[in-house]
Amino acid sequence: MGAITRSIANHITTSGVFTADAITNASVTGITTLANAEDGITLISSQTASASASISFTTGIDSTYKAYKFVFSSIHPSAQADFTFNMSTDGGSNYNVTKTSTVFRAYHLSDGSATSLDYDPGADLEQSTGEQITTSSSDLGTGNIDSLSGTLCLFNPSSTTYVKHYISNINYIDYEDITLNCFISGYCNTTSAVNAIRFKMSSGNLDAGTIYMYGIK
Repeated sequence: MGAITRSIANHITTSGVFTADAITNASVTGITTLANAEDGITLISSQTASASASISFTTGIDSTYKAYKFVFSSIHPSAQADFTFNMSTDGGSNYNVTKTSTVFRAYHLSDGSATSLDYDPGADLEQSTGEQITTSSSDLGTGNIDSLSGTLCLFNPSSTTYVKHYISNINYIDYEDITLNCFISGYCNTTSAVNAIRFKMSSGNLDAGTIYMYGIK
């Protein structure tokens, strides 16, 4: 017993804190979760749609993190439309950041009759302040199987020196029962800090689904 006690003591600092090598896969059993684990990514907030005209994140986007990741889970629209986003430099008073982007997509029809990998000029932007489409130029459907999930990463939004890059990877089922994987990347052509983002459908509401915002160190 004394040897065990001495071994434990060797892994505790004089201030009573466990050292980095004190906790390993072999030294602890029965753990199912570790609260507040420092893994470089932190959940900041989440919002769940319920016949919502839009979902906006107007707090939490600041210099605390160098990148922000938005995760979309089972987004479902009220009308056949595109899922879009826009950003703000004034805390959400205006969503009109100038953007340039490029788009490619892969798709497969549910009956196997069509498949493709192509560039889609219908969703890209050329120095536009308009909404950025994330679902290519093929609308998200309204049927029970029609939904969207994916991610959007926004890099260094608080920089006042550089433009702000973003990358989106979305999978969804459109109104013709086609599964589409859409990749969109671009940049916000502003050296002002981006501090808010809004998600909405190009028409109708966000009927259901949850959006999570994470900070990445």
